[in-house]
Amino acid sequence: MINKNIQNAINDQINAETYSSYLYLSMSAYFNSINLPGFANWMKCQAQEELIHAMKFFDFVNERGGDVTLKAIDGPPTSWDSPAHAFEEAYKHEQKVTSLINALVDLAIAERDHASSSFLQWFVNEQVEEEASANDVVQRLKLAGDKGGGLFMIDRELATRTFVYPTATQTA
Repeated sequence: MINKNIQNAINDQINAETYSSYLYLSMSAYFNSINLPGFANWMKCQAQEELIHAMKFFDFVNERGGDVTLKAIDGPPTSWDSPAHAFEEAYKHEQKVTSLINALVDLAIAERDHASSSFLQWFVNEQVEEEASANDVVQRLKLAGDKGGGLFMIDRELATRTFVYPTATQTA
């Protein structure tokens, strides 16, 4: 049986992960509106990935005999000053999610909930990749600028990202 404090915190994290998906879907719409389909694709893939994260938490609570309580999802912003600004916000958001995951780990340790602590390690590692991925685009946009050929080269590269639905072994 899952610890109630952990259960409540994970329910909050399900909300945070779902909000992340909404945020990235909103960023995808923004990039489509300014004719950057590669950027839009990258964000749409990211939105799908965040839903997978929410479902991992959802399934974990259920597997441990807990109660999932879904909460209202706040509406995300719908526009940004520039492509660089949008990716800077995505990077800041991933840093915030990292802090939320770290707080969950701290709670699991404090509650001596070893199963939750073990489960959360996947997310600790995933956040390293999430931050690095967003920051990589931020840094390239700083070099290329928000206009011209460099922006369109980055757009073409981001168009190649594909979302692959994880197999059971990848989600464990």
